[in-house]
Amino acid sequence: MSITSDLELRDCRPADIAAITEIYAHYVTNTVISFDLEAPDTTRMKEKFGIIYRTRQPLVVATIEGKLVGYAYASTFRTRPAYRFTCENAIYLAPDKTGLGLGSKLMHELLARSRQYGFNQMIAIVTDGGNGYESVSAGSLAL
Repeated sequence: MSITSDLELRDCRPADIAAITEIYAHYVTNTVISFDLEAPDTTRMKEKFGIIYRTRQPLVVATIEGKLVGYAYASTFRTRPAYRFTCENAIYLAPDKTGLGLGSKLMHELLARSRQYGFNQMIAIVTDGGNGYESVSAGSLAL
């Protein structure tokens, strides 16, 4: 499989939320990188991404052969007016699709869309992994 030829990066659609929820649940349940203690259900994820939809902030999904394999979004970092041009990013990949360059492709797309939106500074919060999770954080740190 060629990641480049089979990869599609597109806007997230409401029908994508179930697959996004499944990917995110893996990281909440099996790692320390999400900062959530319990995996949210699709209702909670619809609420979370509903805010991003309404404000038209960047929310991109990656699909390969029609299957959602990752997603990325940029959202307002803080609500105070001085932060209006600053966003926080998040990128999550299906566990079996890490290490293939998908994170980099999503990041490039997210950066372009974030500039179009009006963000000019992006912040990423990354844990150090620790306690056996170093390999999970390594990809985030490299990105």
